[in-house]
Amino acid sequence: MSLTAKKPSQFSPLTLAYIGDGVYELFVRTRVIEEHENLPPHKLHKKTVQYVKAHSQSNSINAMSEYLTEDETAVFKRGRNAKSNTTPKNADIADYRRATGFEALIGFLYLSGETDRLNELMNIAYENALDK
Repeated sequence: MSLTAKKPSQFSPLTLAYIGDGVYELFVRTRVIEEHENLPPHKLHKKTVQYVKAHSQSNSINAMSEYLTEDETAVFKRGRNAKSNTTPKNADIADYRRATGFEALIGFLYLSGETDRLNELMNIAYENALDK
């Protein structure tokens, strides 16, 4: 069965978060390279990690919340409230759960084929990820 044979809402929130994690990381890597094309790979990686860690994703979803539709908020909450068998190593539990909800939303939009909306929200996320 291909991913397109199933509606995005039929996937578990943790599966949505799994794919959303990969989609967002690729987006961030691309932006980091665009902004710092002459950095060596190790430094590019360090910059990327600053954006994709749980605390930064928590910052992102907090900044995005006012822009989310009712359906998008519901997907975020499903992801945030999903029971995971893993515990965060370098994040507090609240940030980790919000980050999981953020990734579930990204995965949902990606699988829904809502490319314009996905890019709009990922740009908001990227711009608001780092502590000011």
